Amino acid sequence: MTENTQNNDGSPACIVIHYCSLCQWQLRAAWMAQEILQTFDPSEVMQVALRPGQGGVFQIWRELPDHGREILWDRKIDTGFPSAKQLKQRIRDAVNPTKSLGHLDKRSSD
Repeated sequence: MTENTQNNDGSPACIVIHYCSLCQWQLRAAWMAQEILQTFDPSEVMQVALRPGQGGVFQIWRELPDHGREILWDRKIDTGFPSAKQLKQRIRDAVNPTKSLGHLDKRSSD
């Protein structure tokens, strides 16, 4: 198991992607789920759930052991959709801040 586990009880994180099905954002949500699962070890993220909704919602959160949630991205607050890099960095910061994301952690030269 990684040094700094996601939840206070030591269990891996469950990530939820809540997307607007009427806006046809399912493919975007599924792609982001695939990126998360490919980047994080099962000891860090054990599940990514897709949750259809309405009203232009696009939120990504981490389920907490006390049945609460930690919002990692909200399209309306963060003014748009996350890039894969932004999403992976926010999840990393929440579940395992010491994890290196390799080239994603390097600053661009612009």
